[in-house]
Amino acid sequence: MKQIQLPGVKQGISQLIMGSDYFSPAIIETVSEVLDNYVAIGGNTIDSAYIYSGGESEKALGIWMEQRKNRDQINVWTKGGHPNQNGPQVNKNAIYNELMTSLERLRTDYIDIYALHRDDTNVPVGEIVDILNEHIEAGRIRTFGGSNWTTARLQEANEYAAKNGLRGFEFSSPNLSLAKAKEPYWADCISVDDEILAWHEQSNLPLLSWSSQARGFFTGRFTPEDRTDADLVRVFYNDDNWERYSRAEKLGKEKGVSTIQIALAYVLNQSFPTGAIIGARNEAEMKSCLEATNLELSMEEIKWLDLRTK
Repeated sequence: MKQIQLPGVKQGISQLIMGSDYFSPAIIETVSEVLDNYVAIGGNTIDSAYIYSGGESEKALGIWMEQRKNRDQINVWTKGGHPNQNGPQVNKNAIYNELMTSLERLRTDYIDIYALHRDDTNVPVGEIVDILNEHIEAGRIRTFGGSNWTTARLQEANEYAAKNGLRGFEFSSPNLSLAKAKEPYWADCISVDDEILAWHEQSNLPLLSWSSQARGFFTGRFTPEDRTDADLVRVFYNDDNWERYSRAEKLGKEKGVSTIQIALAYVLNQSFPTGAIIGARNEAEMKSCLEATNLELSMEEIKWLDLRTK
């Protein structure tokens, strides 16, 4: 599997990143089966967060790594700083407290990849960069980025870091998918539009996408007439996205692959480094995702899928 290199992370990050938002020690056998299948296809990076399953996600991941004795082979990605109805959490004390709790849950003394789950624009971005660099220096985190941060704040943060000889934000994690979101899936979430895409093309900052397969939009389970999934309808149902679906289906038939594999390959074949968080639950879905990593799409095909050309 292709990998992405991030400063400070000892091993490359697999392009397919395993999502763990539903993990819990209560279902550790299911979690272990999913993660074992994921590792079997060459995956090595698992995405979690302080808030996922009320902290149970991190606990389950920690148990699995301890049981498998494979901590040094896994890139742990976790996130903090989500308001979670408790008000702003992007400050020195909150970041420290959440990070220390995450380390305890994960049964480790360092996080390979750390992200702030949300931004707080009331806090000067330079102050945030200073805080995160303190955790780098202390060895608690190896690299950091922003989840659902605007490109303007990322740019400002990295200009401050460069000016002051500090580490900056080394990746971004918005939603990038072939289907374009009409509105945020969750409050304050960011989906890639033309402006964000152009910024990443210019900056070459790695992008690690959540909902990279548009919440199942391209699986074939849904049609324009089927409106049973209210969130999918709200976020992704429009004529342009159904045209993107049609084009992905056509290109998939030409290449002998499924529509959803084309949709995943779209994310992984951008001109800048990209990774995709996946939610595969079984061996067949894992293999389908792996096959998509081997699909090469030209920029002409990318633009055609994205309705930028006819």
